[in-house]
Amino acid sequence: MADPDPYAGHDSAAASTDLDIGGMTCASCVRRVEKALAKVPGVHQASVNFATHQATVHHDPGVEVDRLIGAVSGAGYTAQGAKHSGHADHVQPLDLDVLRRDLFFALALTVPAVAISMLWHPRPEWANWLLLVLVTPVVFGSGRRFFVTAAKAARHLQSTMDTLIALGTAAAWGMSAASLFVYRGHGHMQSDHIYFETAAVIVSLILLGRFLEERAKRRMSDAIRTLMDLAPPTATVLGADGAEHSVPVDRIRVGDRVRVRPGERIAADGEVDSGESYVDESMLTGEPIPVAKRAGDAVTGGTLNGSGAFVFRATRVGAETTLAQIVKMVERAQGSKPPVQELADKISAVFVPIVILIAIGTLVGTALLGGSWDAALIRSVAVLVIACPCALGLATPTALIVGTGRGAELGILVKDAVTLQRAAQLRTVLLDKTGTITHGRPSLTDFEPLTDTSGVADRIASIEAASEHPVARAIVEGLRERGATVSGVEGFEGLGGRGVSGQVGGSAVLVGSRRLMEERGVAVPSSALERLNALEREGKTAVLAASDGELAAVLAVADTIDPHSVEAIHTLRSMDLTPVMVTGDNRATAEVVAAQVGIEKVEAEVLPGGKAALVAQYQSAGEVAMVGDGVNDAPALAQADLGVAMGGGSAVAMETAGITLLRSDLRGVPVAIRLARATIATIRSNLVWAFGYNVVMIPLAVVGRMNPMWAAAAMALSSVSVVLNSLRLKRFR
Repeated sequence: MADPDPYAGHDSAAASTDLDIGGMTCASCVRRVEKALAKVPGVHQASVNFATHQATVHHDPGVEVDRLIGAVSGAGYTAQGAKHSGHADHVQPLDLDVLRRDLFFALALTVPAVAISMLWHPRPEWANWLLLVLVTPVVFGSGRRFFVTAAKAARHLQSTMDTLIALGTAAAWGMSAASLFVYRGHGHMQSDHIYFETAAVIVSLILLGRFLEERAKRRMSDAIRTLMDLAPPTATVLGADGAEHSVPVDRIRVGDRVRVRPGERIAADGEVDSGESYVDESMLTGEPIPVAKRAGDAVTGGTLNGSGAFVFRATRVGAETTLAQIVKMVERAQGSKPPVQELADKISAVFVPIVILIAIGTLVGTALLGGSWDAALIRSVAVLVIACPCALGLATPTALIVGTGRGAELGILVKDAVTLQRAAQLRTVLLDKTGTITHGRPSLTDFEPLTDTSGVADRIASIEAASEHPVARAIVEGLRERGATVSGVEGFEGLGGRGVSGQVGGSAVLVGSRRLMEERGVAVPSSALERLNALEREGKTAVLAASDGELAAVLAVADTIDPHSVEAIHTLRSMDLTPVMVTGDNRATAEVVAAQVGIEKVEAEVLPGGKAALVAQYQSAGEVAMVGDGVNDAPALAQADLGVAMGGGSAVAMETAGITLLRSDLRGVPVAIRLARATIATIRSNLVWAFGYNVVMIPLAVVGRMNPMWAAAAMALSSVSVVLNSLRLKRFR
């Protein structure tokens, strides 16, 4: 069964605030910010994303943003209202420029320092003083950020990744500076106790790792930026006098009339007021064929107009447009956390203090066991540097950002990270028949005339065109596709659910059930009767047509199967999932449809109110997904471990579901489940790497098998590797 709503029982008008957080350097920072926000009265939940440096806070409406910002500041970090510029843009170009500048400055001084240290031994005393001159600007200039952040954390009796780096580099630099004076006048002995290059290399490699990491992180939200770029910057709004005004998109108001010229993107959701065109809606539907738009038709912001021009009246603008809602949903998913992250969060909260204790133990233990204080210090520095928990904090959010972004590109909107984890654990998929497996509307499937084809088709289409019954509309549409034309009808009469009658072109036409034919004295040959029974056995609604008292045709209408359903269900079965069709139809009809699409298990004659109970019944055997599109599917979608709403369905179903398919194509269901599996697998592999890296590397540093310079390189590589592993999801197909 799905987890209960975490906000159940709270004010239904609970608010949500997003904050940009500054000063976070590792996973332990995430935990501290979350705890600080959670302590604010009225806050229900706070979730911080280390990859985007953004916090999402759910709270009572009366909680002021300034109180949230104050809580973050009290924990030693900075906060401001989120700009919502697309997550990866939290690393502003200036930040990257500063990082690049510091990195190049550090490398320019570190390279000669390493060359002097490694290639010139023993060295004259003046060379060791030169090393001091070269390395000091690297440690306290390029590396000042580590000391500043560590000092802020210390003032709040806290420690972060920068605490480890600051301690390690300060220890290496301080020991070397002391040796300059302790061994003054003894150049050879002095050289043996100088480790300036170690401090410089640590700073340079960690800056390099951060630079590569931030550049890679900017690629994670390409999908968000692509979606946001679909909205044009300006639009042409028509004034009351008909004059055109070019205005920024955010100034469009509901009711404004907006002109769209050929090749322009539509600026907001609306309804065509005048004009005609074809619009490319592939960003929503995935269908490459443009859709005809004329007066009264709905248009969606972000879609691309073709060669025509039209004016539409805005119905939803700004944050209310379909495109804005899609972006918001993707951002919400990217900022959430799956249960698999909980263990990492708990460990990261105590990780840095434990590492500091291990480093102190290494220092004292090595000395007590007979090692030199130089060796003891080098080992403890290596422990401090190797154990920085960056990879631990990046493991989950990087995979989520890339995975959900790739989903958005494929027309799959994921509600949150919990949804992804549930989707990866599914065993059974319940599929609502109408509108999911089938098109959800009746279509003419069979037309078998017994006399002249064109004349019969024209007469039947004409008399059915006068009826509002869904079956009649399906017959008219189907016959028109077959070339029939519609003419006027005289004496039309609806016959109480049995059929219709009237005069078309001087002929008396009757269309309806077998019973109607018997009542009106129309003879039904045995061959026609057999065909009628055969069509009904196939689950179709079969009717007869007569002209001037003689049987003229046999017709059948049915809710036809979507051609993609067979492929989708075959794929689900190949993924070791059990598809089950759920329908209110009688069992005979349901089993015919199920057999056509390859479903073995059918739940027929299920009332709308019974779908949720049916989901609960299947949940006793494992995780269950429910796929539907209607309002009556909403309770079942909420009950299921994973609710999947088809994009052509109701807003209620889409709001309730964990995954929304923008395209009414059942093939999106197995794709969504495969994407969830791939994303969760990536998160797990990231966590295994992050944990395993520390489990292996810390002992190596303790026993002296990992010097500080290699430790810095390995630490930087661990963070970059996690980001690059997550970026592989961009290639998901």
